[in-house]
Amino acid sequence: MSQHKHNPAKAIQDIQFFGEFGGVNPSISDSATYTFLKAKTMLDTFEGNTDGCYLYSRHTSPSNHYLSMALAKMENTESANVAGSGMGAITPVILQLAHAGDHIVSSRTIYGGTYAFLKNWTPKFDIQTSFVDITDLDKVKAAIQPNTKMIYAETLSNPLLELADVEGLAKIAKKHGIKLVIDNTFTPLIFSPANMGADVVIHSLTKFINGTNDTVGGVICSTNEFINELKNVNDGSSMLLGPVMDSLRSAQVLKNLRTLPIRMIQHSKNAAYLAKNLEQDGVKVKYPGLKSHPQHDLFTKMMHPEFGYGGMMTLDLKTGDMATEFMERLQDKNVGYLAVSLGFYKTLFNAPGKGTSSEVPEEEQAAMGLSDGLIRMSIGLDFDIADTYQKMKETLHEVGYFKNNLQTH
Repeated sequence: MSQHKHNPAKAIQDIQFFGEFGGVNPSISDSATYTFLKAKTMLDTFEGNTDGCYLYSRHTSPSNHYLSMALAKMENTESANVAGSGMGAITPVILQLAHAGDHIVSSRTIYGGTYAFLKNWTPKFDIQTSFVDITDLDKVKAAIQPNTKMIYAETLSNPLLELADVEGLAKIAKKHGIKLVIDNTFTPLIFSPANMGADVVIHSLTKFINGTNDTVGGVICSTNEFINELKNVNDGSSMLLGPVMDSLRSAQVLKNLRTLPIRMIQHSKNAAYLAKNLEQDGVKVKYPGLKSHPQHDLFTKMMHPEFGYGGMMTLDLKTGDMATEFMERLQDKNVGYLAVSLGFYKTLFNAPGKGTSSEVPEEEQAAMGLSDGLIRMSIGLDFDIADTYQKMKETLHEVGYFKNNLQTH
């Protein structure tokens, strides 16, 4: 695929910003507003001619601009705009592209907050959404209406790890003259959706990109035209809704971005080790690096192979009680933390049916295969992953998984 002409890790490596006094890290712009030497420059800025000028930090700041430029390079888009959270990136994009009377086609398995926004919030503005199995391109085509404005999907879905065929979706979107919006949070560096035809690429910076679970942030990567529309002082949803990222946080994420390639390789290595061994033990594991994953071949075709298959996997322990006991025991053994979010140096796990996907009604969870016993795991950067595996296997025995599910163990 064409994305292989782009090396996202090298793009990060090649970004160079010096501080105003020659610091190896760019200086932090600790200002909410900025001085104009001439009144006409301020007027021009309000009229949209912002090249080289800073108006107000809700619009952008030098620190936010540095991070945005770096992330645009990583995703191989013309421009980008950071936001104060992942939802602070997602919601302005949706509201900029869809207006009253419009329609959206979305994957049925997406982050719970995004699902709730499309299911419960946007109908207040007469924006309707059809949720479909994004892996079935025929169902995507069938869902498109004359008033459809976008297809929304996650490259690797939360929490079921269903893969979106970005090139296939892009062809459908282009044929119908609509936009393809891809959330690439689970797979930074692994996929470059813009190279495969996505019009807009979104990340929650909170997760793998920052990696230290101490900052909430988001980013929108797209064309110069679309990013300028989002930041327009008159009708730009990013400007008017105000999901601004703090400059101190931007500076931190930019520093952490430098190590993202190394971290993603280790996340993938550890997850692949656990998934392979647990599957051999007879555990019901879903991980795109396993041949048992229904879209393993497509993932392999789409990916930048040097970064592996990612750090996300799921285990299905059949019952909610068993899943709960398993996670609590893992936490007691310091294998990881029973917590939402992902991309941390430590393994994080939760049962999304009652947690990060609880916004999805139970009947719809059942229809998409989200069981009470499903555990979403973000695998950490463990140095001794073999020890982690042994503790997980031991804990599965303790909660009776093998006794209840496999006669051979």
